[in-house]
Amino acid sequence: MNLNLAPKISVLVITLNEEANMQALLVDLGFADEIIIVDSCSTDKTKSIAQSFSNVRFIENRFENYSSQRNFAISQAKNDWILFLDADERLTPELKEEIIETLRTNKTYSAFLFYRKFMFENTVLHFSGLQTDKILRLFDKNFAKYSSDRLVHEKLTVNGKIGVFKNKLLHYSYSGYKCYKSKATRYGKLKAQEQFIKKQKPSFTLHFLHPSYNFLYNYFIRLGFLDGKKGITICYLNAYSVFVRYQELKLLWDKKNIISRKNI
Repeated sequence: MNLNLAPKISVLVITLNEEANMQALLVDLGFADEIIIVDSCSTDKTKSIAQSFSNVRFIENRFENYSSQRNFAISQAKNDWILFLDADERLTPELKEEIIETLRTNKTYSAFLFYRKFMFENTVLHFSGLQTDKILRLFDKNFAKYSSDRLVHEKLTVNGKIGVFKNKLLHYSYSGYKCYKSKATRYGKLKAQEQFIKKQKPSFTLHFLHPSYNFLYNYFIRLGFLDGKKGITICYLNAYSVFVRYQELKLLWDKKNIISRKNI
């Protein structure tokens, strides 16, 4: 690999209490010209671990939502090419080489999609709705920005062509049941806030039918049963996140209606 001919890359990571992931993440990013951690005021050892790496710039910024936090991180980067990673994601040696060699010769694409390989308790999940997951992680910041209308599962808007990498990004998102249930709950509540802002009303029917459909679709149609017990767990927790969304959306509207009646 000829690193000198490749455009310089800024690796960006947004964090909150990620001490379990920081060492393994940062030790593997020596190819980057710049590494920036944007942290939402962690209370664990995230900051001290990050600052133990001389090539890392650690910035604390109050969290509002994922899109605004990511856009803030982009504004801090000095290089045009941005590689966004979550703290629980890892690059394989093959993927790192593909990134560098692709950027060295790229004259076509403004951004690149990564397929992800999901890990649950250090076991690969092959199905459960995750087998075709892909995500935009590498892009030229002059031609891409995260849309402000999403609070979670943020969308990168790209002006230009999008390429796809062959090698997969490893995603250790599911370290255990309690960890993922907490994440599913958080995502569900953020999705409810997003829908509330868009004035979407709660639906009694959707509250119960949508989670059921989500589970059945991922478990049977998307072959979650082939992932065994872990497939049941993931399909259930994904459906649970949908249930939390509608539950939280109803609470938000109930609160709004109570306030409105008090102001009459």
